[in-house]
Amino acid sequence: MAQEISRWMTENAAPVSPAPDASRLSTAELVAALRAIPYRASAFLMTRLVQGRSPRESAAFYGITPEAFSVHLLRAGLALTQAAALPCREPENEVEEDVWVRALAEALERETAVVPPALAETVALCRRLRVLGREVAAALEAAEREQEESPKGQREDWVRRLAVMALLALTAFLYCNRAEETPERRVQPRSIER
Repeated sequence: MAQEISRWMTENAAPVSPAPDASRLSTAELVAALRAIPYRASAFLMTRLVQGRSPRESAAFYGITPEAFSVHLLRAGLALTQAAALPCREPENEVEEDVWVRALAEALERETAVVPPALAETVALCRRLRVLGREVAAALEAAEREQEESPKGQREDWVRRLAVMALLALTAFLYCNRAEETPERRVQPRSIER
């Protein structure tokens, strides 16, 4: 029996560690996961969960309908769940996605909401992000400042500035050296003779 358990706990002779618990993720782990997903997805999560805006306020902020925002929030939550190395899968079809959208919205409003098992980790992660919102926001700001002040960040800033200057110089060069425009000659219509 002990051999079976030992064999079950290892895969290819490497120990298999259990998936992290979403309700126990640290601020640093949440920040790392947020930085690993696309910026727009991270922004949706920050607006709704960290800033604490209502679904309507969040949707108005982005200039979209509340329904569209809810879909984006679900997709962002799933991306964050994957980035945090938690068990997660995409909805199998549009109907399942619609059910998940409503379930996530309800779960963020009520702790006692019923959640599909496949969405449980995402809901737990979103709730954890909401609880640690201030700490996560401060850590993200500190990480961005650190990146901007780093030699790599400063180098990227200079490269961006040089690219803008090069585009402006090229635009000015092309404008100054454009071919002279010749005015169109208008052909006078012949008078119709009878």
